Parts: sequence; structure tokens; C-alpha cells
Amino acid sequence: MMIRMQRLLVEALTEPQRGGESFMGSIKIAVLPIAKVFTMCFLGFLMASKYVNILPASGRRLLNGLVFSLLLPCMIFAQLGQAITFEKMLQWWFIPVNVVMATISGSIIGLVIATIIRPPYPFFKFTIIHIGIGNIGNVPLVLLGALCRDKSNPFGDSTKCSQDGNAYISFGQWVGAIILYTYVFHMLAPPPEGTFDVEDGTHLPIKAPNRVTSHASVKDTSNEQLPLLVQEPATPESTSSHKDKIKEIFKFLYEKLKLQQIIQPPIIASFLAIILGCIPFFKKLIFTSDGPFYFFTDSCLILGEAMIPCILLALGGNLIEGPGRSKLGLRTTAAIVFGRLVLVPPTGLGIVMLADKLGFLPAGDKMFRFVLLLQHTMPTSILSGAVANLRGCGREAAAVLFWVHIFAVISMAGWIILYLNILF
Repeated sequence: MMIRMQRLLVEALTEPQRGGESFMGSIKIAVLPIAKVFTMCFLGFLMASKYVNILPASGRRLLNGLVFSLLLPCMIFAQLGQAITFEKMLQWWFIPVNVVMATISGSIIGLVIATIIRPPYPFFKFTIIHIGIGNIGNVPLVLLGALCRDKSNPFGDSTKCSQDGNAYISFGQWVGAIILYTYVFHMLAPPPEGTFDVEDGTHLPIKAPNRVTSHASVKDTSNEQLPLLVQEPATPESTSSHKDKIKEIFKFLYEKLKLQQIIQPPIIASFLAIILGCIPFFKKLIFTSDGPFYFFTDSCLILGEAMIPCILLALGGNLIEGPGRSKLGLRTTAAIVFGRLVLVPPTGLGIVMLADKLGFLPAGDKMFRFVLLLQHTMPTSILSGAVANLRGCGREAAAVLFWVHIFAVISMAGWIILYLNILF
């Protein structure tokens, strides 16, 4: 009896499933990319340790700047520009919609969790954001690069797998940047006290003093000293006032939309690739192998290949600092990790499967569906940590990012196994 059960178990693990892969084969395909990512991160961790110290904090900042300003934009421009056409752009409309849906669903889950666990003041909105905002750029690109490099990957040809996957991910990054520097920037605004460093045990904001009355009293006293007759200032011409109003409107929009933060090198590269790739004349001129300016695209491809190892070395090096001191507490940190890595992905799976049932996704494109699922599965966005640092809660963000990325190694492997079994 035992021998028969062992034989059935071995057959279940090794026989091909619907997509031609055994269960053990699916585990291998899912775990190998994570293992590669972990290995490169560990090397970065080792290089940043005090025993080696080749990659100190200043070096990691320079490496991050190089990746963000040059290597990542080069890869986005070359691979998205080669893959996209106007027809494909119309077919890919659900990618930016999926990014927005991932943010909304993740934020709702974050709101529910924050309401239940009641994080220490003033980290209620902080908890929502770090559950709701996932990494839709760097980590998915790294995972797909590691997955497509393996010749036994279920998506077929390694070159096409990498090119299509990177194009899909790059196409959604501009939406993520807008969300990051508008919604996230607004949600992480400091409390009424003006700082996140409030006293422990504080649960409600202290009411600010009523400055209106004081201003009113000053105004009243100053009015007593004004002369009874005041010469009216000369009214400017209507044309100049109209121009001033237009300038004020543009200035207001520029400041409110945080355009300076939104228009970053990867976003510029995405827009250039979309515009030039959708116009046949420029596409043939720049992105085809026999085009006169293809040397520029080829140079971008060469530089883009260095993006994945560089960003993983920097990410591993950043983990050397550990979680640091944080006011969140174990309960809130554990809730953020659990919500982001365990509760958000099944919600995303439901959204993608519903979109597939409704016919919103390109027929038969499994890579397209896989990328959509990855957008709901990734750990908290590293760039949200940068925004948190700008808003004064960078220490707590660093602690969350540390633990989320540690546990994401396990969670991502499990979810990828599930996704591959569903798709294939």
C-alpha cells in the first residue's frame, strides 16, 4: 500500500500537466528566477558588508543613480520601442488600467487592515500606502529577465520572452510614476504637527491654535491706523492681467501635479519609445536592424543589459543596514508584510481573470496575463520609500522595505508557481 502511494505521488509530481510541465518542473521554473535574484542580492550584501566594503553607502547611491538615470531608461527605450506599434498600443490598453486597479484594490485592503490593527499615530495613511503600492518596474523586470534567460521557460523563445515581457512592464511604468508622485505624495503628507516624530502614545492630532482670530485682530488694529482716503492703485491692462492669470494656472498645475517629479528619465524614455515606435517612419529609422540609426538602439540594448545586475547589487547592499529603528512596531510591520504579500495577490488574480472573461485581454497571449498578475504580486515599491524619505518618514519606510523584500523571496515563488499552473 505504501509503495503504491509513493508511486502515485512520484507520478503526480513528475508527469506533465495540462501545459506540458510537471509539478516539479513548474516549481523549478518558478524558484530558479527567485534563486538567481537572491544570489545577486546576496553578493551585493557581501560587497557592502564591513568585511569587504567595496560597495559603501555612497557607492550604492551612485549605483542607484546610474541605474535610474541611464541603464533603466536605455532598456525601456530600446525594448519598448522595438516591440510597440500603434495597433499593439490599442491592444495593451488594459496594462495601465491594471496598474490603477492594483493601486485601488491594494489601498482598500490597506485601509481595512489599518482600521483593524490601528497603527500608531501618525502612520495610518503610511500603512495604507505601503500595502497598496507595489513595485511594477524594477523587480518584475529582474524576475522576467531571470525567467526568460532559462531555455526551458514555458513562454518559448528566450529573446521574444524577454522583449515582450519588458515591453509590457515598461508600458505601465508611466502610470505608476504619476500615481507615485500624486496619490502617494499626498497620502504621505506630514500630520498637523508638521513631523512624524510625535510623542509615543499620541493617537489624535493636537488641534492647531486658531490663527484666524489672531490674524483678524491684527487686521482690525491695523485698520484703525489707515487713513480715511486711500488712493486706488492703477488697474493693469486687461491683456496683461489675462496673461498673468494663465501663468498662475500653469504654475498651479505644475506645482500640484508635481510634474518635475513625474517627468523622470524612465518616464521620458517610455514616452519617446511609444511615440517613435508607433510612427512607422521613425520605427524603421531607429528600431529596425537595417535602419541607419539602429546603432543607437543597439547601444541602448547593451547598456540596458547591465541594469538587472546593478540594481540587484544595490538592493542587496541596502539590506546591510537592516530594518533600523522604527516607530511602527512589530504588529503594524507584520500586518503590512502580510497584506502586501498574501492578501493583495489573490485580489489581483481575481481582477485579471475577470478581465480575461470579459475579453479585455489579447487572446492567447500568456505573457501579457503573466505580467498583469506580477503587477499585483510584487513587494512594496522602492520608490515609495524615496517619497516617504522626502516626507519625513524614511526610517519607517526603510524598515518596511527591508522586511517586505526578505519575505517576498518566499511569497513570489509560491505565487509564480500558482500563476504558471493556471496559465499552462
